[in-house]
This record gives sequence, C-alpha cells and structure tokens, in this order.
Amino acid sequence: MRNPSSGIYLTGFLTCTGLMLAALYFEHFMGLDPCPLCMFQRVFVVAIGLVCLIGFFHRPGIFGRRVYAGFIVVFSLLGAAIASRQVWLQSLPADQVPECGPDLNFMLEAFPLLDTISTVFSGSGECAEIQWLFLGLSMPTWMVMIFAVICLIALRELFRARPSMFS
Repeated sequence: MRNPSSGIYLTGFLTCTGLMLAALYFEHFMGLDPCPLCMFQRVFVVAIGLVCLIGFFHRPGIFGRRVYAGFIVVFSLLGAAIASRQVWLQSLPADQVPECGPDLNFMLEAFPLLDTISTVFSGSGECAEIQWLFLGLSMPTWMVMIFAVICLIALRELFRARPSMFS
C-alpha cells in the first residue's frame, strides 16, 4: 500500500535540497558571504530536509507522520524566527544597526556554544546588509515565507485525522 505522505516528504526533501543548492550558488558563484543568521537558517533547512528524507524512506503510520510533522513545524518556526530577526535588522535605520561582530567560525572556536548562539541571535551589522533582492524582497524575507509555507503544510499533516483515499 502506498503511503499518502510519501509525495509530501519527497517534495519537502527536494525543496530543501534546492534551497541549499541555491544558497551554495549564491555563496560560491555570486560571492555573497552568508552572515551568522543565514548560517543558522541553513541549519534549519537541512534539518527539515533530513526529517523529510527519513520520513520518505521510513513510510510511517499516522503516529509517525505526526511525529515527523511536529519536528518539521518546530524546525520551520525556528527558521522563520531567525529569518524574521534578520528582516528586522535589515529594516533598521543605518544609525541603529549593531556593530559587526566576529565571524561565526571564530566565535565557535573561541566562545562556549551558548555564548556563540546568544551573540549570533543578537545580530550584527553584516546580518543587516541586504546583498540580494528578488521582486523587491531580500533573501531573509523570502526565507520567512518559505518557512511559513513549510510550517503550514506540516501543520496540515499534523492535524489531519486520517489520510484521504485520494492522497
């Protein structure tokens, strides 16, 4: 019997793979260096992609689908929160943007993990820089929308009583 969620998991995995390929293209071919908040958004895209890949191969029952959907909801909300923070930093007037801090690699090597995470989430000048626009929206704005769509799809899966026979 075909699992009705297989298509959702495969689509989610391919979407996350596409997002990561785009991020790597922007970084390595367009020369757009990711800020620390961008790196954390990538972590959550990869986490969502891995949950979708595991769900695709596992082909869980209704309880398993809800567990996977719960993880995806949490990861997408965290990703959206980080992207929203970056959108907020980008909306600040130039005189209110925080100073640029050390890069993420240095902080991970020099500071305890919790201090690094706290510093990153407070944001810095490089996170407020808008390096790319598409249809007038910056990359973190697009990521807020992408994480929101992923979250809505996962919420639908989480609260769906039972699979439709047409799925």
